[in-house]
This record gives sequence, structure tokens and C-alpha cells, in this order.
Amino acid sequence: MRYDIQDPQLSKNLHPKTAGTSLGVVEYVEFGAGPIVVSLHGAMGGYDQSVILAQTVGGAGYRYLCVSRPGYLGTLLSAGRSPEKQGDLIAALLDTLGIAKAGVVAVSGGGPCAVQFALRHPDLCKGLVLVSTCATRIDTGIPFSFKVMTYFARWPWFAARLQRRAERNPERVAKRSIRDPDILADTIRDKDTWPLFTTMFLSTFDRMGQRLIGTKNDIEISRTATYPLENLDVPVLIVHGSQDRLVEFAVHAKIYESRVPNAELFAIDGGEHVAIFTHRKSVRAKVNEFMQHHFST
Repeated sequence: MRYDIQDPQLSKNLHPKTAGTSLGVVEYVEFGAGPIVVSLHGAMGGYDQSVILAQTVGGAGYRYLCVSRPGYLGTLLSAGRSPEKQGDLIAALLDTLGIAKAGVVAVSGGGPCAVQFALRHPDLCKGLVLVSTCATRIDTGIPFSFKVMTYFARWPWFAARLQRRAERNPERVAKRSIRDPDILADTIRDKDTWPLFTTMFLSTFDRMGQRLIGTKNDIEISRTATYPLENLDVPVLIVHGSQDRLVEFAVHAKIYESRVPNAELFAIDGGEHVAIFTHRKSVRAKVNEFMQHHFST
């Protein structure tokens, strides 16, 4: 079946599969044809948000393998609590599916998994695209609102109520992530990007309880994980907004740039944590250039 990579409903129309790897069951979907690209979502994600990541920054001509990382939806946390185990799980998935080598695109909380996959299995990794990901520990406090949401998310009616409110006023939800009113207005006017962005944040309310397990684990990882970045022996593209409040550009993007031997930094002037949506045109052009150079062979 042919899939339109620009279809904002694609993540809803794909039916997930499961693969029984040597390290545990992994939930995933795939679409497209060509060289393999593994897509890894961030916090409050799942395979559906891995699809949206691939749609937002990727291009046609690839076979996208969109994974639910451990603790999200159909992939149990026991399949990989640590970044190292998550990296091994990606390698086990490729082995199970008979895939010799793949490129990886990861956003935010998917970064630690991607980095460890490349460090521990460089023979399987063509390269990394790391979008708004941490390079070292993050010690900022957890918002009280998240703690409250975590408590109430055990009841489906709570998530349903939040979803209805977000559907009625998506601009209000978007303002939490896009502070600049002009950039927000431009994003809303973008007929290709705005549906992807709204689909992404509305998806967090679907099976919210099954997304919080992995999110809590991701938060713990972000506060403890460090990486021998000098040992990364694959091409790496760092995509990071200069105004990212969650994963600070001056800390994390610059650490990647200074410590990773084969790193290229694509700095998004004025971009925040969701810069792949607000600055999609330039980001997608750069990512596709990198993918064509490193992932296509």
C-alpha cells in the first residue's frame, strides 16, 4: 500500500505491529519504501508520534520504522529502562526484521536511545539526526502541573476532558510551546505543518496512562545519563532551536558540537523545543540533505 508522507492522518491510519525480539516485544509501524530510517519519539509519545516526526522532518524515498520506545503504548518498560538497553533493543529489532543497517532520527527524549544505539552498535548505524535532544544531565525542576496530570491520568475521563478542551482551542495549547506570537501565527497559517502539530499534541491524550510510564522513565534518564560522546563514530546532525527552554541550546547543542567528532550543528535562530514545526521548511531541507548524503546508500 502506498502512503502519502504529507497526510496528517497517517499516524492514525497505520496499524501497529509487534516484533518479538531477543530482548522483548517492540511495537512499531512502518511506511514508505527505500533505505531504512528508524524514527524515535520523545516524551508522552509512542509509535504514532514517531510517524509524525518522520513526516515533519523526513522526505519520500525511505522506509520509516516508527517505534514505540519502552514504557510507551505496546512496548513494555521492561524491554529497556536504560538508554543502553533501549539502544540494544533497536539493534535487536533490526536483527529480528532482517535489516542490516539503518539511519536514525530522534527527537527530545528519544535522543538517549539513539545515541546509545550508535555508540554500542556503530556497525548497524548509518548516522543520527538528533532533534532537540539532551547531551548531558538536565537538572531543571519538574513542573507541578505535570505531577498533577500524572496523578489524574489514571482516570480515562480526565484525559478525555483535556482532549476536548484542546480540540476546542488548539491555539491556546500551542501557546505553551510557541511563545513568539508572530511565529505562532505563521505556524497556524502553514496548511501542511499546523495539522501535523495539532495531531501531535492531541495524540498525547489518547491512552495517556500508557504514555506516562515511559515519560517518567525518560525524566529519570534525563537526570542521570551521561555519554562518551567522543566515541560516536557515525555522522551526526544536531538540530536545535536557539531559544529552547527545555533542553538549553547553549548547553546541549554546544556540547554535541564540541565533543562529537562527526557532528554538524544546524542552529534554528529563534526556535524553541518544537522548532521542527515552527521552522519546518528550513529544518526539513537540512535534514533531507543529510539523509540523502548518509542514509541513502
